[in-house]
Amino acid sequence: MNEPLQSLEQLLDRIGELSRSHERVSVAMVVESIGSRSFGPLLMLIGITLFSPLSGVPGMSLFMASFVLLVAVQMLIGKRHFWLPHYILDRSIERGKLQKVLDWLRKPAQGIDCVLKPRLSFLVHNGGSFGIAGLCVVIGLCMPFMELVPFSSSAAGLALLALGLALVVHDGLLVLLALVVFGSTLTFVVMNIL
Repeated sequence: MNEPLQSLEQLLDRIGELSRSHERVSVAMVVESIGSRSFGPLLMLIGITLFSPLSGVPGMSLFMASFVLLVAVQMLIGKRHFWLPHYILDRSIERGKLQKVLDWLRKPAQGIDCVLKPRLSFLVHNGGSFGIAGLCVVIGLCMPFMELVPFSSSAAGLALLALGLALVVHDGLLVLLALVVFGSTLTFVVMNIL
């Protein structure tokens, strides 16, 4: 069994190990490497995907929205292990493309990991984790509309990344950051649509 992840760099390293040993890396392979009890790392993975250049792939935002909703609803109902359908688990990416994304994310991940520490832990434990799951549901429901405004799904990805990291490192300040980022993005999207 893999050790629990404690940082963004560890998540990137684990995915990097997969890309070095396989021609294509599927979601199922990543989920297996991070463990089926790891809601935080899974949210981090979704956030990284949306925040990276992969968010420019047509339909990626809608695909990731369904992924977010599946994970968040399972968190809300208190499941200890998450379940994902095969249409998500079978999705894969070529090694070269994945490695470029991982290289692009490496330096920001190092900077982010330097400032994270456990604080405001009431925002991530017990009732706080249900609040995080509820916020993820709202983000997932709003993401299809974010496709209408360029780069707004990347901001949603940043919020999801912050929420996943908050669960992993028990940093409640990241929950507040995610609220600010998502609230600002949603306001921007609504103003541009109306």
